[in-house]
Amino acid sequence: MELTNIVPWGRSFKEYKEMFSLSERDLKKSILGCGDGPASFNAELSRQGGNPVSVDPIYCFGAKQLKSRILEARNEVMPQLQLNRDRYLWDNIGSIEELGNIRMSAMEKFVEDYDLGKKQGRYIEGSLPELNFTDHQFDLALCSHYLFLYSEQISLQEHIESLQELCRVAKEVRVYPLLALDGELSPHLPQVILALRHLHLSATLVDVSYQFQKGATQMLVIKSP
Repeated sequence: MELTNIVPWGRSFKEYKEMFSLSERDLKKSILGCGDGPASFNAELSRQGGNPVSVDPIYCFGAKQLKSRILEARNEVMPQLQLNRDRYLWDNIGSIEELGNIRMSAMEKFVEDYDLGKKQGRYIEGSLPELNFTDHQFDLALCSHYLFLYSEQISLQEHIESLQELCRVAKEVRVYPLLALDGELSPHLPQVILALRHLHLSATLVDVSYQFQKGATQMLVIKSP
C-alpha cells in the first residue's frame, strides 16, 4: 500500500454523533470505528473517558507521514468539492472554506492523538473483510464513508462479507452513508439487506438528523439475534 494513493479525509466527533445518531448511552459503550482514517472521533471520545478503538489500513504509517499526506489531500479534495458543490447541502456549513477548516481541525486532533493512541491500542492497522478481534468484542461498530459509498470499487460479495465480519465482532453495526459516490442509493443495498436477513440478522434503515451529501438521510443498523 502506497500512502500517495490514499486520500485521508477525516470527520469530526460532532459529525459522528449526528451521522450515527449516537446517544450519551451509546458513547459509554465499547465502540469500534472501522475505516476511521484521520477522523477525530477516537481522540475526542477518549478524552471524554470513552472506550473507542479505530481500525484502518493507514495506521501502518507514522504520524509525520500521515500529517504530510493530509496536507496534500486537502489540495486534492477541496477543488473536487468545489466542482461538485451542488451535490451537498450548505445549510449548516456555509462554504467550501468553512468545510475545509472543519475537516482540517478534526484531522489535526487525530494527528496530535495518534502516537499516544497507537501505544494505548486505540489505533490498529487492519481492514475488512477480516478483522483481528474476538467475537462480540465490541458493543457497537461504526463504518463511516466506506461501505456503500464505494460501490463501484467494492463488490456486493465483499459488502456482505464485510458486514458479516462487523457483526461477528460487534453486537450492533451502524453504516453511513448508504449512497454511492454518484449520489444515488447504492445498488448493493437491497441485496445486502436480503443477504443479512437470510443470515438471521436484523437489518433496518434508520433516519438520521445529519445530512451533508444530498439524500444521505439514513443509516443501516444491523443487530445480532
